[in-house]
Amino acid sequence: MARIKGGNVARKRRKKVLKLAKGYFGSKHTLYKTAHEQVMNSLMYAYRDRKKRKSDFRKLWITRINAASRMHGMSYSQFMSGLKKSNIVLNRKVLADLAVTDPQSFGRLVESAKSGIANPKPALPKVLNLVPASKPLVPKKVAPTKVATPVKAEPVKAAAPKAAEPKAAEPKAAAHTVLH
Repeated sequence: MARIKGGNVARKRRKKVLKLAKGYFGSKHTLYKTAHEQVMNSLMYAYRDRKKRKSDFRKLWITRINAASRMHGMSYSQFMSGLKKSNIVLNRKVLADLAVTDPQSFGRLVESAKSGIANPKPALPKVLNLVPASKPLVPKKVAPTKVATPVKAEPVKAAAPKAAEPKAAEPKAAAHTVLH
């Protein structure tokens, strides 16, 4: 059997790997074998770290909430326990954002957490007004949109043949419909 060379397919595959290895140190971006090994590892790290990023952000949020709650005289665990006992449901991402951008609202949350620890009440979740009274939340009005009505297709009337000369060889013209 005759030997078949890789040709275009092999070259395309190698060029694809070397393109992914662009910017790597040493021979990892020039030699195919080392580039292929490094690209395989890099893709594995990228997949793993996309999953790990979620836990990294959760750690960051917990650190920020802990720092802000300690400024108000509570630890993180006491603060979260107080929020749960006072039936305030906010996730850590929102709490961390409030701790950084709006310390007054976070202070009110700490106060409600302290009161929740002092006298827990099993009830429905509270709705807190975290926005200052000067800026009320009002939904924007949206203008109604027109709904286009479909156009019905009507048949086009065929022109009547002249009565003077009958034509036997020509078939009758059928009515056509026009679509818009």
